[in-house]
Amino acid sequence: MKPWHIVVLVLVVLIIFGAAKLPDIAKSVGQALKVFKKEVKELQEDEPTTPATSATPAAPAATETPAQAAPATPTTPAPPAAAATETPATPSEPPAA
Repeated sequence: MKPWHIVVLVLVVLIIFGAAKLPDIAKSVGQALKVFKKEVKELQEDEPTTPATSATPAAPAATETPAQAAPATPTTPAPPAAAATETPATPSEPPAA
């Protein structure tokens, strides 16, 4: 973003909101960021920490067999379209030439 873009953006904000409302807007944005940071910090503290790993390596994970990799619900083919079950109409007269 070029410096003149920022100047134009500031002028547009001043025109839209007016100079009197800008401190109130800045205050509310600051409070919102403060609450957001507090919540993020609490989320990080709430997450369980992983225990320190022991010196012995863990056993390798078992590989999936094809039966395990199959989807849980069987897929069924789509029902035939209604147009496919109807018989096509045959013209009783040949088309005009």
